Amino acid sequence: MTELERLAAYDRMYGDLLREREGVLTKLEELRSAGKQRGATYQQLLAQKLTLQNLMGRFEIYGIRPE
Repeated sequence: MTELERLAAYDRMYGDLLREREGVLTKLEELRSAGKQRGATYQQLLAQKLTLQNLMGRFEIYGIRPE
């Protein structure tokens, strides 16, 4: 794998993280609207959101993010 291909793979991964986070945020909002903030699903999604944000933050520290 060349350096350019490797960087492109990181960019794709970051894009996937963004899309996954958007999906999680949508589901969280749906549950919030239904008043289910104390449910297990909501708590799991909240933990997933924080994990995704942490990963994305690490990418950004190293300057790896889509243009």
